[in-house]
Amino acid sequence: MTGMRAAGARGVNPKVAIRLIYVAAMFLVAMDATIVNVSLPAICEELGVSPAQAGTVNIGYLMAVALTLPLAGWLGERFGGKRVLLSAIAVFTAASVCCGLAGSLEGLILFRIIQGAAGGLIAPVGMALLFRAFPPEERANLSRSLVLPIAVAPAVGPVLGGFFVETLSWRWCFYINLPIGAAAFALGLAGLAAAGRPQRSGRLDWIGLLLSAPGFAMVIYALSQGSMRGWASPEIVATGLLGAVLLAAMTARSLRMPAPLLQLGLLSQRLYRTAGLIALCSSAGLLGMLYVFPLMYQNLFGASALHTGLTTFPEALGLMAASQCMPWSVRKLGVRRVIAVALLCAMAVFGALSLVQADTNAWLVRLLLLCGGFTLGHSVGAVQLLAFARIEPPRMGQATMLFQVQNRFGSALGVAVIGSVLAAGTAGAAADAALAAGPGAWGYRAALLAAAAFLALAWVLALTLRERDTAGVAVRRPQASAAAPAEAAKAPPAS
Repeated sequence: MTGMRAAGARGVNPKVAIRLIYVAAMFLVAMDATIVNVSLPAICEELGVSPAQAGTVNIGYLMAVALTLPLAGWLGERFGGKRVLLSAIAVFTAASVCCGLAGSLEGLILFRIIQGAAGGLIAPVGMALLFRAFPPEERANLSRSLVLPIAVAPAVGPVLGGFFVETLSWRWCFYINLPIGAAAFALGLAGLAAAGRPQRSGRLDWIGLLLSAPGFAMVIYALSQGSMRGWASPEIVATGLLGAVLLAAMTARSLRMPAPLLQLGLLSQRLYRTAGLIALCSSAGLLGMLYVFPLMYQNLFGASALHTGLTTFPEALGLMAASQCMPWSVRKLGVRRVIAVALLCAMAVFGALSLVQADTNAWLVRLLLLCGGFTLGHSVGAVQLLAFARIEPPRMGQATMLFQVQNRFGSALGVAVIGSVLAAGTAGAAADAALAAGPGAWGYRAALLAAAAFLALAWVLALTLRERDTAGVAVRRPQASAAAPAEAAKAPPAS
């Protein structure tokens, strides 16, 4: 609390500071994947490598994220959330600059791995700081800022990446991280001074780390590459099975230990477990749709990458609009009804997207994507509100880390399943505009329906929520600005 007051005394509201820092840091991480995807052809041309070789740029990043993610909770408790978050932002930003300066594929892959290692710490540690700074009744209003990195960053990545590749260089896809990262780091030094003190933490569970880190990395690698390399390929089968065995061993060990690296005992809380599963399925459906729909729009309908990016961007605008409405919706309807109704409407939108044809009016497509973002945005915000409503502050670091692990799995699972449906549906069909009404189109449409199926599973899970599960999960109306300093002084110290 002393740290929070000290920061406020210097004119920086600590609640405002942590919100801005989290948004900026997560914006970097969320935008990084999509902006780099657009630049891969240019990287291949300049560095003289094949597309398959260039693909390792993203594979290394994803695996590095999976390696450090299990460590986030322990590191935040051992060294303090502020120290770990600012260190991760600094390393991520510096590695981004090094990626832009890289003169070889090997150097680029190395710095992307460093980027991923830092990026794996940012989301769980930053979310723990954020949720410790705000009591449960104020967290719904956080959705107005939290949705920015979730919604806008992935959507703006392809547009910004296409602009840099066409007008400047692919290297600017990495340089763009420098001003954002530097601003977040500077604000953290000023606004979080003396906050985020270390807590008591046990010794690092080295065995748990040696089981979970490679286990997560192998499973995510198998899921992300299986549809491209073939699920029956020895590489994918061996990697996936070994990763699953390691995670199974980690789970069995964690359930027997009093202080494991991953506190899986949190999943015994029904509300947290159900909200996490809903978030996993929603993430699978959303990321799967964002993966397959741009491919359909380009490969079947002949749209350019820039035009496709601008067409899908309204989905982000819908998510932003939902963030402004969600607190009001929860107050009026209750969190259970908001989640159920939002998922049902999002399913209908995804189904409508599967019916889009080459001659469908582009503005109708944009309206559908806007509605998809608006409906799903309500569910995403309400589920986050629900997941941490009963979590005690000392366990917040572990809870946010485990929640992020589930979301990562959801994203990888969605792309894996939907990519496989797409591959099976388009097998033997050349993907070009002439096949918009042919057999190739059915693969894309089936993949979009598979994305809707993930939302259907999330909706079924939402129906299992009981009235007593969500009793007391309320939303406080925004306070007048004059009350902000007083509220800040009452806030618990972020750690």
